[in-house]
Amino acid sequence: MGEPRSTEPVILLDEVFPGDTNALNTLFGGHLMSIMDRAAGLAASKFAHEEFVTVSVDALKFERPAYQGDIIRTIGKVVWTSPRTVGVLVRSCRMTRSDWEPEQICSGYFFMVAIDDEMNPISVPQLTPTTEEEIGLWEDAKAARDAMRR
Repeated sequence: MGEPRSTEPVILLDEVFPGDTNALNTLFGGHLMSIMDRAAGLAASKFAHEEFVTVSVDALKFERPAYQGDIIRTIGKVVWTSPRTVGVLVRSCRMTRSDWEPEQICSGYFFMVAIDDEMNPISVPQLTPTTEEEIGLWEDAKAARDAMRR
């Protein structure tokens, strides 16, 4: 299949609007999951220059809330591959307009399958982790994927 087209992460910025929040003015978890899924799909597409669909999501860890008016920064990066699947680590942070300091609110692994025009799975380039950090992320993503397949 060749080399990955890009191993650089995708960064999305979103604002939390009133329609995105619950009665406590905190961001709906489902809305955040949608943002994270979009980041994962874009990261996968940037990596392989193919279309992708979500196959599974590792248990997301909601660490703290985001509030109406916050800016949500979401970073997706491919950290694992198999012949037709990429694993994308997605991390979301909240920031306020007064300090723009990121505070992580959620993270998890999204597994995406590359598809052709008829929605059939196709091969993807393979990622080769080289640094200690990359190898650790690869192993974490593989363990998450293996646990979901049981």
